[in-house]
Amino acid sequence: MPSRIVVKIGSSSLTTDEGELNLEAIDFYAGELAALREEGHEVLLVTSGAVAAGFRKIGYNIRPRLLHEKQAAAAVGQALLMRSYQNAFAARNLIAGQILLTRTDFANRKRMNNASMTIDELLKQGVVPIINENDTVSIDELKFGDNDTLSALVANLVRARQLIILTDTDGLYTADPRKAPNAVRFEEVQEITDEIYALAGGAGSSVGTGGMRSKIDAAKIATRGGVPVFIGKANEPGDLKNTLSSHGKGTYFATHLSSLPMKKQWLGFMSSPIGRIVVDDGAQDALLHGGHSLLPVGVKRVEGSFHAGDVVEVINSCNERLGRGIVNYDDDQLETIIGLPSGEVISTIGEVHRLEVIHRDEWITLK
Repeated sequence: MPSRIVVKIGSSSLTTDEGELNLEAIDFYAGELAALREEGHEVLLVTSGAVAAGFRKIGYNIRPRLLHEKQAAAAVGQALLMRSYQNAFAARNLIAGQILLTRTDFANRKRMNNASMTIDELLKQGVVPIINENDTVSIDELKFGDNDTLSALVANLVRARQLIILTDTDGLYTADPRKAPNAVRFEEVQEITDEIYALAGGAGSSVGTGGMRSKIDAAKIATRGGVPVFIGKANEPGDLKNTLSSHGKGTYFATHLSSLPMKKQWLGFMSSPIGRIVVDDGAQDALLHGGHSLLPVGVKRVEGSFHAGDVVEVINSCNERLGRGIVNYDDDQLETIIGLPSGEVISTIGEVHRLEVIHRDEWITLK
């Protein structure tokens, strides 16, 4: 059935070996995306390439490393990148619209909702939304990992049928295929385990910023949100269509989860935790497997300063992250009732808005 597809294209797929923007590649991908549109799919493009497109234009011989140099390159390159896409889509009677985002836009629920409504309206009007990180105002280097994480957040936000991450490698292998001729490609990954992470290497090209590991990170975010993921190549006509019919040149990452409500998406992947709460084994089991709330009796320690309504991270005694939740106590209140049974909480600190430290409706498991 026609549905929303998010396609992410990395720098290495859009630029020449010398770092210039590859207009033939832009035209090829525009054609592939247009073909999906002809089949009735709503297509969103998450693209890298602004820094790679701009750094030589302003006089750098190699890709810049300093943040202000990257931002300057992106200021020039973003305009070149968008103009190239608009020309390529216009040749196919399609209009492209630009959306520039930063992590702060996702951390703020109101701004996230505004971005979602803008995307919905563009799709309603038949426009192809082209989404990129707003590099010129970024405060952290490479914070979206060559936009891999951005594409996963967008896929969850729009409740995509599939996230397709295109790169210059045809999927995940048992070893680096450039060094190990006998390496075997994974056709499908049912669960992203520590072993899967161990197979992911570093950055694979001089113009991009993301390696396979950042793509696995993105796959974990998207599949946790109920969106299946494909990581691989599309370098011949029809490859993108084949990807949707399970015949793509790459690796598929399955999900058995339903689409997350927007609040849970924000809580798990976009919010910024203020402090941490350490819990005992019983509370860990209740949170991860019992579907229960976190009660004061299960708290062992409080770390950091926070207030009721803040997002906190919950860890176990081995410093393993279990998940995130919205806390119902200030840190000093919680310090007072650590380990107390529920019946003793009110007699210790008086009336409380909510007895639970974190209610299960305001909790998301991330382990």
